[in-house]
Amino acid sequence: MEKEMKKKISIAIIAIIGIITTIKLAVIYYNANFNPYALSSFCSVNDFIDCDGIAKTTEAQFFGIPLAYWGLFFYGFVFLMLFAPKLKNYKLFKFMEVFKNPLDYLASLGLLAFLISMVLLCLSLFEIHKLCVLCAFTYILNLLIGCIATDFKNGGFVHSIKQSFVDFLDAVKIKKYLIAFIAVMAVAVGFLSYTGTTFVFAPQVKRQLEIKEFVHPNYKKYNVKGNVLGDENAKIIIYVYSDYQCPICPAQNIMMYKLAKEMKGIRIIHKNLPLDTDCNPYLQAPFHKGSCIDARYAIAAKNQGKFWEMNSILFEKKPQTEEAILELVKNKGFDLEKLQADANSPETADKLKEEIKYAYSKGINGTPTTVINDKVDIGMKQYKEYVEMVKKLGAEER
Repeated sequence: MEKEMKKKISIAIIAIIGIITTIKLAVIYYNANFNPYALSSFCSVNDFIDCDGIAKTTEAQFFGIPLAYWGLFFYGFVFLMLFAPKLKNYKLFKFMEVFKNPLDYLASLGLLAFLISMVLLCLSLFEIHKLCVLCAFTYILNLLIGCIATDFKNGGFVHSIKQSFVDFLDAVKIKKYLIAFIAVMAVAVGFLSYTGTTFVFAPQVKRQLEIKEFVHPNYKKYNVKGNVLGDENAKIIIYVYSDYQCPICPAQNIMMYKLAKEMKGIRIIHKNLPLDTDCNPYLQAPFHKGSCIDARYAIAAKNQGKFWEMNSILFEKKPQTEEAILELVKNKGFDLEKLQADANSPETADKLKEEIKYAYSKGINGTPTTVINDKVDIGMKQYKEYVEMVKKLGAEER
């Protein structure tokens, strides 16, 4: 009994540490996804050790529930199991009598939690390429709970798993506990179905799913050509101010391709706003290096009636030098000699200068920015929002 008491005390201490750690992780998760004014957490040190960065990914949840909340539930249940023998004497916790061997349950749950932790660690290292040190700390706690709870002299984890399974089968043989178990599972399935479809606790997942088709798009799917995107004589004109080195502009660009394909009565016109000191005099420091040369080649391609082909190449490949651009387009049907001459001509430089000047005169100083019937929207919206906007102006589905 003394040995069992020492085990329970050790596990209790670990569970308390786990609860404190997961509460901190829950705060980090909340700040990363719900608080735009939050400062970086102490465990976001660089591009690799970045708790905040991991909290914003789709992998930071399971069935729409943040992993930190699952951790709180796990350590809370560990605490409950430690006091099962005493709690079963109270009417409210009478059901705890089904847990005849609490330490075996804790050994099994600790092992299961650690195995899941290893899957999460692999996702973190090889998929996200980041590490959350607080998460890694809980992985160790999970293993400790399993190792302390199990009796290695009496079959170890194998015995604990078998014993837990036998106890469970004995419990569901009792009609009232079988009904209670089915009811709890039904509520759990319903709740997880709700959180897993609405992502009410995981807005970052909902956002990423909504723009998933636009983040790594198939440009061949839209096969946009020429200088006109949409209907040439459309009454609804959408001006898109973009920078070819802007990280989110490619996604918005594909949204415009899709919008032009699915909606009639609209036309999309691209406007260059390179955030590069090589051509943008309004910037105080270098930002999107290479976007000026990209913009000049986009303007030059228009002279050959191939603007949107060039636009797709620039957004997909993001070249930062003239040599890189010429290499990308050498077998794409361009007159390379004319293209290079036009890109470096004074006329092209003047056109680009005027586009930048006009944008800043209208208060447009960031990309992407859309202007629809003089309404300026800085930043990228969800695709369905663009659809709703143009429908209100009279556009119809094709």
